[in-house]
Amino acid sequence: MIRFTTLPDLALRTLGGSVVAASDESFAEKESLIRPGRPEFSPATFGNKGQVYDGWETRRRREAGHDWALVRLGLPGVIRGVVIDTAWFKGNYPPHASVAATCVAGYPSPAELLAAPWTEIVPRSDLKGDAEHHFEVADESRYTHVRLSIHPDGGVARLRVHGEVRPDLSLYEGLGLDLAALANGGLVTACSDEFYSAPNNVIAPGLARHQAEGWETARRRGEGNDWLVIRLAGRGIVRLAEIDTTNLLFNAPGAVSLTGLDGEREVELLPRTRLQPDTPHRFRLGHAEPVTHVRVDIHPDGGLARVRLHGHLA
Repeated sequence: MIRFTTLPDLALRTLGGSVVAASDESFAEKESLIRPGRPEFSPATFGNKGQVYDGWETRRRREAGHDWALVRLGLPGVIRGVVIDTAWFKGNYPPHASVAATCVAGYPSPAELLAAPWTEIVPRSDLKGDAEHHFEVADESRYTHVRLSIHPDGGVARLRVHGEVRPDLSLYEGLGLDLAALANGGLVTACSDEFYSAPNNVIAPGLARHQAEGWETARRRGEGNDWLVIRLAGRGIVRLAEIDTTNLLFNAPGAVSLTGLDGEREVELLPRTRLQPDTPHRFRLGHAEPVTHVRVDIHPDGGLARVRLHGHLA
């Protein structure tokens, strides 16, 4: 079973997530909840509201009730687990928290979201200060938004919502799409090596800004080559492959090959082809057989910034 933290963070800002509303953000802004990376902290760094925190912090509540934040998932999907991180909040963390989720079509306002039906996916649970709290979720429903509730107030550094992407692919009916894209439901299901960075980076939205935002393997000293397998958004026909080595100046692979997988059947999509460092490559593919997965072989090792596999659903 895949540990849920290896799955994409559906709420991550760099994947399109947004904190659309919060009951209060007097001490630290709500947007920090979904920032990428570990929370940072500089002691004795004071602003006009007190110590500066890399997280979301509400005022001391003097009345009944609790604080909350509404998060729009950048990638709607099935939630497998939630991480509530109170890093650096030691005397001002909430003693309890809960998480609910909802699925609302279109582009709802905060008021419409608050009026929507919500399902509790993490019951009210105890929290500790300066700690990560992992909560597995057993729910097969598709969700578009989550609501973090803290009881009664305090600070949370990060909220991670890990799961499997379930987009509305009906939007692409009759059109082409990137069958590998994480945003369209693609997922790296196997990988030979991820020493330096995670393989799902290669199918993330946008362009890689630096090496760490791609996939990079350790230096191979034995025989063979490195590879990864991408489960496509759906069974489809791949017409165009983009293999991007941007930012990989001295550690790009020497070559790449692509193999389509459909059950026990293998289809050569791209024979072993030379690559250049720090370069976006585009290859038209001549095969018209539908596949469900594509294996990307890099020879012998190195890294890729992005892989795009454009085509049509079968």
